Amino acid sequence: MTPEQEQKFDRFTKVQFLRGVGPRRAELFEQLGIKTAGELLEYYPRGYEFLPPPALIKELTVDQQATIAGQVVQMRYNRRSRPPRMELALRDSTGSCRLVWFHGGYLQDKFLPGDMIAAWGKVTRYKEIIQLVNPRWMQVRDIEDIKERQERGEAIYPACNDMSSGEIARIIRHSLDLMLEGVEEPFSDAFRGERELPLRAEALRWIHAPAHGEQADKARRRLAYDELFLMELGIGLRRERLRRMQPAYPLEINEKLDKRIRRLFPFLLTADQESVIGEICRDMARSEPMNRLLQGDVGSGKTVAALYATLLAVGHRRQAAIMAPTEILAEQHFISMERYLRHSRVKRVLLQGGITGKKRAALMKRIAGGEIDIVVGTQALLQHDVVFNQLALVVVDEQHKFGVRQRERIRGKDVAPHYLVMTATPIPRTLAMTVFGDLEVSVIEHLPPGRREVTTKWYPEDELRRAYEFIRSKVAQGEQTYFVYPRVEESEEQRAEKEGPLKAAIAEREYLQKEIFPEFTVGLLHGQMEPAQKTRIMEGFRRRKFDILVATVVIEVGIDVPNATIMVIESAGQFGLAQLHQLRGRIGRGQKKSYCLLFGGAKTEAARNRLEIMEKTNDGFVISEEDLRIRGPGEFFGTAQHGLGELKIADLVRDTDLLRRARRDALEVARSDPELKAPQHQVLREAMQEKFGADLVLGDVG
Repeated sequence: MTPEQEQKFDRFTKVQFLRGVGPRRAELFEQLGIKTAGELLEYYPRGYEFLPPPALIKELTVDQQATIAGQVVQMRYNRRSRPPRMELALRDSTGSCRLVWFHGGYLQDKFLPGDMIAAWGKVTRYKEIIQLVNPRWMQVRDIEDIKERQERGEAIYPACNDMSSGEIARIIRHSLDLMLEGVEEPFSDAFRGERELPLRAEALRWIHAPAHGEQADKARRRLAYDELFLMELGIGLRRERLRRMQPAYPLEINEKLDKRIRRLFPFLLTADQESVIGEICRDMARSEPMNRLLQGDVGSGKTVAALYATLLAVGHRRQAAIMAPTEILAEQHFISMERYLRHSRVKRVLLQGGITGKKRAALMKRIAGGEIDIVVGTQALLQHDVVFNQLALVVVDEQHKFGVRQRERIRGKDVAPHYLVMTATPIPRTLAMTVFGDLEVSVIEHLPPGRREVTTKWYPEDELRRAYEFIRSKVAQGEQTYFVYPRVEESEEQRAEKEGPLKAAIAEREYLQKEIFPEFTVGLLHGQMEPAQKTRIMEGFRRRKFDILVATVVIEVGIDVPNATIMVIESAGQFGLAQLHQLRGRIGRGQKKSYCLLFGGAKTEAARNRLEIMEKTNDGFVISEEDLRIRGPGEFFGTAQHGLGELKIADLVRDTDLLRRARRDALEVARSDPELKAPQHQVLREAMQEKFGADLVLGDVG
């Protein structure tokens, strides 16, 4: 009896105990993120290699891709050649061919004269001898083995330096039956039949060892569905938990309160703003907590809609909190709010990290006593000493800078606040369904009157002088310019090389001031400065103390200087599309025509695509779709922080229809059985707890 037969296998069996693994290979598997049999089962091939057509040796021609089969008649390992090589003569009924493997010492004990093998690769000629160099090979009994292998293909796995795809394939093939014994099916036959899904165990067999391409496609669809279903179920269960765990203050709007709020805005709201505010008011009128995502391009007027919601809470004598990812953005929110609330009786405060000691203690007392209506801050709002009296609304700006658990930490005492989450990173609908799947979605699609479209132009290195002259003419007319750089200062490697590929803000500020624009004042802003210093620099730029501001991406969000009409982005090819669009959104806020100038070359095709898209469109939603297409969903932004986990086989771009189906199915389960207590959901329950762990709280069964 073998060790495998003696041992009971399940998905938690250590990969070390599988046939052909052992301690050394177990360490290599761990480098690939694989510790258990279950993780190895879900280590999916990235593709399949199918054999080239079989050929007789006498029919081979140079540069042909072919598969030959025959008998090993001669072999030798020449360790003295440079490089050392393994040589083998293979003969079929029509002739013989040489097989050569450079550095092929590892093959010395793989062949014996008389063995039948098949080899495939590109045919070459050396000194009139036909040969295959470094071919793939396998042992065969006869030509039928080759035909079978041609149809089913060989699974190709992501590998590492010390373990090849072929080794991984052999290990999986040897233990596949044993590993599949522990696979449980979460869905009924009727459920699967309606959706045309094979059994999960069947799909796992087919994905690793398909008999043909159609089987691999069916397997991928089933396994992608499972991934999407579990992800959407996690979102749905979290959504149900939020809905049921604590009531919220119902905050109804009435005509009198609506008039009082609108009186504070010196303009008419746009149709998009009216629509969004209507959705927000309907949510906030309920005793269930609102969880709504407000999407809108840079400058679309999201802040006004959020302020309306904030004043609705204050109008009911409740408190509101506004949380931003940086001190600069928090301060920008506060300054923007002050424009509207200057003459109101609304008590508001900006909670900054610099407020300490007795001053902070006094402020905490006022917040806890309900004396402050609106508190604006960063993650400082999450600190344990910040206790609200009657918190009714939390507005979270640029949500993707925060994790889900952070969003849930600002809570009232016995009553949950309503949540309004804002983002200026337009998110494709498929990604909004996943990353923000526990939120209802509102969209402001159109810019308000007065916001002008920004003209964008890409300048390669050899055209920069012409761009500098254009900037000089605009600054001479009293307009201001941003120069944004990808890094603060040169790295040690760049200093050693005298010149690096990425320009750095500190050095370039000096260059611009002395060499290019000596007649103008050039300021400097970067993320390593103290918060008070950053605020002082930005205020100086706003008051035109500087004509040009050299900065890093610290200005990506929250900076509003209407007189700044030019945004120069240096080494633009190094930035992602969403970030380029965010930076461009810092201008076009005044009455004058604005320009975004992209400097530098594009070293890759993807970088060139990004810069060309920026030249063509100002539409953030078009840009977000392109960004998703170019980068893929895994990199669109850090989805890991949202507790969604990694998608191993599903593709949010390719599997949109499957995602919609999985979402419908998952939300139906979440609504009908929010704690997964039903007997038919026990396999799902275990899968969810394994996938989400402490991020998903399920009640005890029984």
